[in-house]
Amino acid sequence: MFHHIKGIVTELEPGVAVLECGGVGFELNTTAHTLSRLKIGDSAKLYTYENISEDAFDLFGFFDMREKRCFEMLIGVSGVGPKAAISILSSATPEALAMSIISGDEKALTAAPGIGKKIAQRILLELKDKMSKEAGGFAAGSGASLPGGTLSDGSKLSDAYSALTALGYSSTEVAILLKDVDVENTAIEDIIRQALKKMVK
Repeated sequence: MFHHIKGIVTELEPGVAVLECGGVGFELNTTAHTLSRLKIGDSAKLYTYENISEDAFDLFGFFDMREKRCFEMLIGVSGVGPKAAISILSSATPEALAMSIISGDEKALTAAPGIGKKIAQRILLELKDKMSKEAGGFAAGSGASLPGGTLSDGSKLSDAYSALTALGYSSTEVAILLKDVDVENTAIEDIIRQALKKMVK
């Protein structure tokens, strides 16, 4: 199984990037956001996902692990295939997707080409439930302690925790990210934005 592929970008087409590594050109299906970070002739490293079936062996590549984790999260939803997941992640960043799920923003999902109302509702239902269970599990197993307060259903802290863990951060990393954030007096979108800014410093 490939974890990532690093090579020279030789071709860029809508939804596809080709990386040449050791004389072999790897065709990777990818998102508009990843494509925007690539340039022909430059070296690049893409984190990969393999989709293997009886009649296909497709490689998917992502500029960072957050996007890959969101892709894996999406294809884990009943009825959501790799192409639909790529479409959604081409229309929304991982951070925006997590916020859409937390806030139940159906329109943000249906804005992606090929994503109808029913599939959007299924994504929101399954993933929000999954995020809530993860937050609840953390609360039960840790004494519900995070900087800024305690985890409880529907709280801003719980929503922020759910969104950040959906992006692949561990509970320890989330605790660090939320340190010094004024949870009580800050909107949920800004809590997550402030936390994520710490990761790019």
